[in-house]
Amino acid sequence: MKKQDNSLNFTKKSLDALRSPGESKRLYVYDTRVRGLEMMVTENGAKSFKVYRKVNNKPVRVTLGKYPEMTIEQARHEAQRIITEMIKGKNPNDEKKKLRAETSLGEMFTLFMNRHSKPNNKTWKSNERDVPRFLGHWFRRKLSGITKQEVQVLHEKIGRENGFYQANRLLSKIHTIYNKAIEWGWEGANPAHGVKKFKEKSRDRFLHPDELPRFFESLDAEQNDTIRDYIYVSLFTGVRKSNVLAMRWEDIYLERREWLLPDTKNDDPLRVHLIDTVIDILKARLDRYGRREWVFEGSGKTGHLVEPKAGWARILKRAGTPNLRIHDLRRTLGSWQAATGSNSFMIGRALGHRSSQSTAIYARLNIDPVRDSVEKATQAMLETIKKGNSHHDMETT
Repeated sequence: MKKQDNSLNFTKKSLDALRSPGESKRLYVYDTRVRGLEMMVTENGAKSFKVYRKVNNKPVRVTLGKYPEMTIEQARHEAQRIITEMIKGKNPNDEKKKLRAETSLGEMFTLFMNRHSKPNNKTWKSNERDVPRFLGHWFRRKLSGITKQEVQVLHEKIGRENGFYQANRLLSKIHTIYNKAIEWGWEGANPAHGVKKFKEKSRDRFLHPDELPRFFESLDAEQNDTIRDYIYVSLFTGVRKSNVLAMRWEDIYLERREWLLPDTKNDDPLRVHLIDTVIDILKARLDRYGRREWVFEGSGKTGHLVEPKAGWARILKRAGTPNLRIHDLRRTLGSWQAATGSNSFMIGRALGHRSSQSTAIYARLNIDPVRDSVEKATQAMLETIKKGNSHHDMETT
């Protein structure tokens, strides 16, 4: 392997400082953290990440991407993946040569799933489910044979039949698959480029004061205690559906009244305050079922509750709120926080939102004002229920 004289720790500051090596020359600089990752600087100052190693005793150089479009962390991650393949004796450039040939959409999708989606996306199962469903009829066609007009017609068709949200998500998937094909050596144009997304109407549904008494009465009448407790915890924590479904006892600290989520949609850990109602629910579940792995156990492969559709439908039917979604419970807590005087930063902190504008403010917040915000919102909901029940009692006497 080439001797690495020019080594330094790749940082934005160190790479930005690299200058053109002069006419008809190229500069190679090597990362000290990932052996084999290099930065090439051309005579006009263009910079790109590469991997340089030997495969079967032959030197191989693989281009990863241009800097700064590709970040240092992305380059390190991709370099480690490629180096692993090279250690096994595989030459990534051979894969690129195959992609330059007439590759079918189905072949590209398989490569996309194995090389990019599954290793990098927590939501890869949605790709595995939705792409074959909507694009399976194109899988035998060559990448170059699918036109922008066809993508646009399909986008409009899915918008009419499955809704704007589904159509826009699929358009994004097509765009990403083709971008990866181009990045990996396919020489063609992205047919999704320039196709305009549908304008999506923002959903603002949440439980209103007049709905809360009926909703809680229906919730208390639910015979399946796992679904009932799951809905209560979802509403009174405002945590995303997937995280509540996969709630683990090891992440709950009853003494501190906290739930620590090490992994969320934003890849950031989240500390959730637990109000008295949630603490009581959790303690009751401990007494009833013991301390196992999952708080809401299920009978499927995951071991935890997965999709409480039937139970949720029963609750909504009894409450007379048919157009409510489970995600609207999260919006309900945020709306009641706003109604009780919390500002957007406090609400974002409680719900685990990520915002570049509020990052600095979040850093100065501790959990106490966030706890107060959640307490006020939930207390307001509970007070509304009491008023609703009192009104109902007066009508029946």
